[in-house]
Amino acid sequence: ADAGSYTLVDFKVPNESATASTVKVVLTLPADTPFLSVRYVPVPGWTAEVVETSLSEPVTVGDVEVTEAVTSVVWTATGDGIGEDALEVFPLSLGPVPDTGAVVLAVDQTYSDGRTVSWADPAEDAEHPAPVLYIGDQPADDHHAPADAYAAAAAPSQEPDVLARVLAGAGLLLGAAALVLVLVGRRTRA
Repeated sequence: ADAGSYTLVDFKVPNESATASTVKVVLTLPADTPFLSVRYVPVPGWTAEVVETSLSEPVTVGDVEVTEAVTSVVWTATGDGIGEDALEVFPLSLGPVPDTGAVVLAVDQTYSDGRTVSWADPAEDAEHPAPVLYIGDQPADDHHAPADAYAAAAAPSQEPDVLARVLAGAGLLLGAAALVLVLVGRRTRA
């Protein structure tokens, strides 16, 4: 995301248990660099609660002194939750994005059997890595995905698309021919 912008973040939560479903997801947001705006997109089968907390010390965000901030978002299943081999996407709008290089967004995933897995470890080789929102640039290296996946997503292909260029040229020629036929048709009627 770009610093100062408002960004839409999708939290993709797969169920990784063969015996229990995911029934609760808790996202922890930073209190030292709080987001002034936190808005969720309703997800069918889930309730969402935006939790605001009084900060122990005021924080300045831009020109605003913040004494209370959203510190977590809690999604709770109203039905069976996320079953085996399934995932759910929880969209969230955050902003303005702080100019900190990256923000760790820890997530706790609770299963129907009462077990909670904390996706909060920022270490490179963590068993349960925390989601990270990179600010400004793409990450140099990320243990969540192959390094070249970011380069492929960030940089458009430099190779020309021959088929697209041929079809575009054919479309221009057909358009020009149609225009000529219309003009000639009008001239002969006159």
